[in-house]
Amino acid sequence: MIEITLEVNGETRRLSVESRRLLADVLRQEFNLSGVHIGCAHGACGCCTVHLDGKPRLSCLTFAAQCDGKSVRTVESVGGVGADHPLQKAFRSEHGLQCGYCTPGFIMTLIPFVEEMTAERRMPDEEEIREAMSGNICRCTGYQGIVEAVRKVIGENLEEGAQA
Repeated sequence: MIEITLEVNGETRRLSVESRRLLADVLRQEFNLSGVHIGCAHGACGCCTVHLDGKPRLSCLTFAAQCDGKSVRTVESVGGVGADHPLQKAFRSEHGLQCGYCTPGFIMTLIPFVEEMTAERRMPDEEEIREAMSGNICRCTGYQGIVEAVRKVIGENLEEGAQA
């Protein structure tokens, strides 16, 4: 057993983990964060994506012990009840989700991309958006609604920046 300290969605906890225990399992079982979905357990689908020290990371391929002293952010930290993140709202309005199983992974993957494009003050083309989300698999939507959701949020962010 290894003693680690994790900051998860702003909560710092010390816990003992086996050296081979995966971050996805710790988040789901110790922190009760069911938004961390395990789709393939091989790093191919992106459903388990979280932010580790601000960068997207596949939690099914990351040992919890590697995260000692680090900050982990899951989809539960985004928006919240009644205060959804703009990307979550856009997924709904642009029909970027159906069953929703892959959605948390897409959201956590695409938030940094949306922030980057907004900071650069530019609208990416469809190919760039598809490249940004290429590590995530959706078996329901056909991806076009997800692309439109990303465009919508970036467009709104650019409009707000122009008005400021």
